Amino acid sequence: PCCQRLLPLTFHHLIPKKVHRRRRFARDFDQASLNRGIYICRDCHRHIHGTYDEMRLASDFSSSAALLHDPVLRRHFQWLSRQRRR
Repeated sequence: PCCQRLLPLTFHHLIPKKVHRRRRFARDFDQASLNRGIYICRDCHRHIHGTYDEMRLASDFSSSAALLHDPVLRRHFQWLSRQRRR
């Protein structure tokens, strides 16, 4: 869904597993919501986690729409979409 390339995909938790036990997330989200995610290529996955820490991802990017509309991430996804498969 990010770069639109046909590559092997990895699972990205929209709310990173590292924060699942924090009181705020355990209180506000049920187990199914905490385990929601999307399949993305390894390059997109690496960039997402390299750009934002887990707390920021959990707080601000807990939906695929939020990830796709972020200008920093969107710019990288667009650049990746023009790259050849490795």
